[in-house]
Amino acid sequence: MFYNIDERYKKAVAYFSMEFAIHQPLKNYAGGLGFLAGSHLRSSFDLHQKLIGIGILWSYGYYDQERHEDGTLKVAYHRKNYYFLKDTGVSVKVKINGNDVVVKSFLLKPKVFGSAPLILLTTDCEENDYLARTTCYHLYDANEKARIAQEIVLGIGGVKTLNALGLKIDTYHMNEGHSLPLAFELLREYKNLDEVKKRVVFTTHTPIKAGNESHNIDLLEEMGFFAGLSKDYIQKTLDYYDNDFCLTVGALKVSKKANAVSKIHKKITEKLWANVKGKCEIISITNAQNMRYWADKELLRWMQENEDYELMARKKHLKKILFEEVADQVGKIFDENILTLVWARRFIEYKRPWLLKYDIERFRNLVNNKKYPIQIIWAGKPYPLDMRAINMFNELVLLSKEFKNVAVLYGYELKLSKLLKQGSDLWLNTPRWGNEASGTSGMSAAANASIHFSVDDGWHAEFGKDEINSFTIFHADPNLPKNEIDRLDYLQMMDKLENIILPMYYENQKKWINIAKRGMNDVMDYFDSNRMVKEYYEKLY
Repeated sequence: MFYNIDERYKKAVAYFSMEFAIHQPLKNYAGGLGFLAGSHLRSSFDLHQKLIGIGILWSYGYYDQERHEDGTLKVAYHRKNYYFLKDTGVSVKVKINGNDVVVKSFLLKPKVFGSAPLILLTTDCEENDYLARTTCYHLYDANEKARIAQEIVLGIGGVKTLNALGLKIDTYHMNEGHSLPLAFELLREYKNLDEVKKRVVFTTHTPIKAGNESHNIDLLEEMGFFAGLSKDYIQKTLDYYDNDFCLTVGALKVSKKANAVSKIHKKITEKLWANVKGKCEIISITNAQNMRYWADKELLRWMQENEDYELMARKKHLKKILFEEVADQVGKIFDENILTLVWARRFIEYKRPWLLKYDIERFRNLVNNKKYPIQIIWAGKPYPLDMRAINMFNELVLLSKEFKNVAVLYGYELKLSKLLKQGSDLWLNTPRWGNEASGTSGMSAAANASIHFSVDDGWHAEFGKDEINSFTIFHADPNLPKNEIDRLDYLQMMDKLENIILPMYYENQKKWINIAKRGMNDVMDYFDSNRMVKEYYEKLY
């Protein structure tokens, strides 16, 4: 290994994930799953755990978020070059759709960004034909066969690469079901499902059944998803005979233990998969973020020393830095003395980025309020082929042109995310209850004295103490029709924003600062990923 291993964490773990957000220069991620995986590797490094990450080196990343002439979203792809990665000199072959495909590997050493070592796999090399090379072009390729091929590269290619490097692995950790083929490669090797289960664990992140990936089992067999094993053998071994093979169901059947990523998510996951025969135990390990990376050190210092004046002065300085980015992108000059609300995360319908403008006239009144002024920033990436989400984004862009104190920012990656979390006063999270497995973005915002204002879902339900360390939007009855849930949640959110949050910010600064400081303290106490990776070793591995 690259550093001395703590005796408590000497079990060798390979952590497989489709995406890793470790640092801005390595654009190998789409959103929250990658942010989590990046924090996991950073905290494994901090605690000297014997863990290595396994991912894919995406030649074009996810996509580059740019603008058309009218300011609407433009999806662009630019080839990435990373001179800080080391060629391992190791290549292996995997069978994809009946063809041998060469998989090469590169290493991100721990010293580069302060993370556990990360092996990144690629088929984009001269030994392969054009089609095979494109497998590792785009993260989450929309083509079904390409997506299956990516999962074969990650799972089977990952296991073969670890073997070729001579690394003995005790536990294979699947972060989501994308790397499931690793279990079939192990099954091919050990020829015994119990032997596989001893070595495999699984983290599930998707609380909606339809969001869990599945494919026709004949197509999976044809593509080589089962590592050369027949579908009949897989069906009999797993006692799973559905024609649509769900990756999550498969993962629950090949693992010794699985975890959901919050306490609410555990209950939903157990209910979701209650009828799956032979599934493993599902526990809860709540997600967290690596605060060494995310938290501003000076803010933490003034919080710990109880120096309110210095804390607020530092906060205003961080707001100025964010507002330079706002001015650069959209030509609007924001004021560091005005409450700044941010909604920033993956753009998808259930997260309801549009909820603030549900009633457009009430939104205009909010934005134009002279007594309690507000500045609003949206940011985030829709999936590049999700036209509904892209249209949501573009509607906000066009709406923002009406106001000098509303902005929609582009390029939502690690660097901008950090600026927003350190420069905001209020971090808004608006998922429909039960749809947010964890929702980690607000953790790193809270660590930077940005008060979390959220529906009581995911991690917030374990953290939030309304008007003590955060502000809570108490969710509507989830059994109501969707449009009624949205209406009631909107009214809850706006009543709290207009009648409690804004007056407090301008008229009771002492209480505001105390809530922000309590939020910082509470999030650093439990939602730092050092706690999370410790729990993974103790409860899962």
